[in-house]
Amino acid sequence: MTTRDFKKAPAAGPKLLKAALPALPGIGNLPGIKHTGATAPDLVLELPHVRTDKAHLARYNEICGYAPTDTLPPLYPHFAAFGLHLTLMTDTAFPFAPMGLVHLRNHLEHRRPIGVDEEFDLAVKAHDLRPHPKGQLIDITTTARVEGVPVWSETMTIFSRGRKGAGEETTRPPLDGVDAPSGVVEWKLNGNLGRRFASVSGDRNPIHLYPLTAKAFGFSSNIAHGMWTKSAALAALQNRLPKAYTVDVEFRKPVLLPTTVIFGSRVQDGVTTFGVTSARKPGTHLVGQVVPA
Repeated sequence: MTTRDFKKAPAAGPKLLKAALPALPGIGNLPGIKHTGATAPDLVLELPHVRTDKAHLARYNEICGYAPTDTLPPLYPHFAAFGLHLTLMTDTAFPFAPMGLVHLRNHLEHRRPIGVDEEFDLAVKAHDLRPHPKGQLIDITTTARVEGVPVWSETMTIFSRGRKGAGEETTRPPLDGVDAPSGVVEWKLNGNLGRRFASVSGDRNPIHLYPLTAKAFGFSSNIAHGMWTKSAALAALQNRLPKAYTVDVEFRKPVLLPTTVIFGSRVQDGVTTFGVTSARKPGTHLVGQVVPA
């Protein structure tokens, strides 16, 4: 395993440009741009001594609906690691070109709260390339450590559509058969939500920014970030989350902006099931479960 250390977070802008190059006719097949990996890359990216910018945190809290506290919101380390994620996915050893990939599932292990003033170390790696009935899946795991002790980890399951490597999944999806609860809480989402969240997440994928840029990728309008939807759902549960827990979510349908969605939740045997559904016609955007550790 090769480890690559960073003294500061990689800038997202150049990596987003690099992510687009493999999709350009004629350029995408050039050496140094074409993705040639056949397996998950044997690579770990590390960023030590991460400190939280409190102004940035305040903007994130406002956009996602968190009440400020002295600890970080559950998903905040994900965004501290976003530059590492892009660096990994734009490496030509990564098996898929980034454009067109779909964040299908997300698993969070929240072992203990991270204080706003605590320093933490991040590590990112890809693993478990495997079949899906309509393509392939690969996991990207991010781990946060405080003084060498793991306190937080997240696994993004990424889907690549295509015939190559397609087949039945080797394990049952964690939320297979779980339906989103009904709810009465409406969220009215403006058309600029994608641009606002891009300003704090760093994810300026064109599908999130404007209707015109999203249409180039087959969407009728720009779509909300899946990680905004998960962030907002956990913000709605903020006062009900234990200190240590796991959260699984599945992103089932894009949230086309502007729109109104409905948040709902239920608790059974200590497990909180939650979901975000369409207010205009039947459809589930996100379903998730919180399980105390």
